[in-house]
Amino acid sequence: MPKNEPPVSAESKMNFAVIQFPGSNCDQDCLAAINGLEGARAEYVWHKETSLDRFDAIVLPGGFAYGDYLRCGAIARFSPIMRAVVHDARAGKLVLGTCNGFQILCEAGLLPGALVRNRSLRFVCDMAILRVEVDDSPFTHGCPRGALLRMPVAHGEGCFFAEVATLRELNANQQIILRYADSRGRVVPQANPNGSIENIAGICNRERNVFGLMPHPDRACDARLGSADGAKIFRSMMQTIAAARITAATGRVARVA
Repeated sequence: MPKNEPPVSAESKMNFAVIQFPGSNCDQDCLAAINGLEGARAEYVWHKETSLDRFDAIVLPGGFAYGDYLRCGAIARFSPIMRAVVHDARAGKLVLGTCNGFQILCEAGLLPGALVRNRSLRFVCDMAILRVEVDDSPFTHGCPRGALLRMPVAHGEGCFFAEVATLRELNANQQIILRYADSRGRVVPQANPNGSIENIAGICNRERNVFGLMPHPDRACDARLGSADGAKIFRSMMQTIAAARITAATGRVARVA
C-alpha cells in the first residue's frame, strides 16, 4: 500500500454491487475478484432492482446485455437499476464499468464517446498491455504514471471513438486513464487490439468517480491466471472509499465538537 494512504479496515467491509444484466457473463469473475480482497464484499444486484443505497461502489461487469444486437448497451441503459447507477454516480459514488459495462456507461451518458466495431471486424481475445496515464485517480492509486499493467481483452466492439472536441477535452482534463502500449511502454498502433483512437483503453468522467475500460481487471486478479494487475484497480477503489469514510467521520466529530 502506498505511503500516506489510509489503511483498509477489515472490521467495516466495503460493499461492492455487481450489476447483473441478462447476458452478463463476467459477473462471477467480478464477484470472485472483489471477494478475494481483504476488507471487500461484493454482492449481485439484478438489473430490475431500483436502489443501490447500501453499497459503497458499483461495478458493471463485462459480457453481454439484452439488446446488444442493436448496439452494445443501448437497451441495458434503460434497465430500472440504471436510474440508481446514474443517480449515485452523479452523487459521487465510485462506478466501474468493464467491457460491456464500459459500453453501457457510454450509452447512459455517464462517460463520453462510444465503443464501435473493432477495426479488424473480428472478435479479439488476448492479453493486452496498458500504460497508466493518470496516477492520482480513485482507480489508480499505487500505479505510477507510465506503469505497465497486463489485463486480458475479449470483445468485438471495443474500438473507442470520440469527436475531436471531446477528445481534446479528455486529454486536457486528464480523463484518459489507460492506453494500450507495447512491452516497452510505447503507444504504437501494433499494441492497439481494436483500433481505438489514440490507443485509448479506459477513461473516466470529469469528476473522476466513473471509470470505464475495455480490458478485464476482474480476470487479472490472480497471478496463476497470468496477471494480478487488475487487483490494483479494485484496491485503489477501496483506498478511495476508506479515505472518504475517514473524511466523513472527521467532519462528524468536528460538528459535534
